[in-house]
Amino acid sequence: MILGASSFAGNFSEIASELQSVELYMPKLGVYKNSILQQDILESILDELSTFDLQTSLHAPYFADVPTYPKDVVVDTADMGEGEFRLIRESIELASRLGSRAIVLHPGRFDHDHEACFNKMVVNLKLLADYAGDCGVMLGLENKEGTSTGNMCCNAEELVRAVEEVNSDNLGATFDIGHANLTCGGDRTKLHEFAKTLAPYVVHVHVHDNGGVWTSNYDGDEHLAPGAGTIDYSALKELGGYKGIYNMEVFSIEDVRSGKETIKKALCMV
Repeated sequence: MILGASSFAGNFSEIASELQSVELYMPKLGVYKNSILQQDILESILDELSTFDLQTSLHAPYFADVPTYPKDVVVDTADMGEGEFRLIRESIELASRLGSRAIVLHPGRFDHDHEACFNKMVVNLKLLADYAGDCGVMLGLENKEGTSTGNMCCNAEELVRAVEEVNSDNLGATFDIGHANLTCGGDRTKLHEFAKTLAPYVVHVHVHDNGGVWTSNYDGDEHLAPGAGTIDYSALKELGGYKGIYNMEVFSIEDVRSGKETIKKALCMV
């Protein structure tokens, strides 16, 4: 088991003192200005990263309509132009350079015609998976929370369908247990079934907590420390032989410290 945390949880030194991996969260790493990658800033960050013994994963830019998300790196995988493809390609290229274990992609958004949007997303994901194959890296399409309207691939079945239709050795699934808990309405049995359905496709895992219901705060997607909400983390056992990264998407190193103990107990590692 490899435990990690997103780069917004703390600095590299703090993360390295607690964990084995860091997920470089590209939208908020400070490396983009007007959607253009600032290579000098990136190199400075990578120089610092190289001084620590940390494995890596990457979170590519995605769609978010909240004030805290940078508007110049918005990507809807169901509606991509050249600029959006360039942003994802840059994450793929960086992952290849670092030897990262996975790149997290968000599924696209849908309007009145869900099926048409789904098909457009599949076409775009095929192109991205081909490029990932050329670069020798793995993409992990993440399940989104069903409490937010407009998200595709909230349920396990649709995410599996997307992965199967892309049909690439370089695209699997990122299982986000926090999002799944919201989609399942906090129901433990449904959460276990969700994990079991997705298990054969999982290449990466996101771990954080919530109350399992919609709230006015990010539609309930609160990204609490594992153990601070209602999630039954024993559902992670449904992933069977998964040996990759369990990445904590939390906002402080204190949440990392408490969260890693919750994960270890759930997986019978302590």
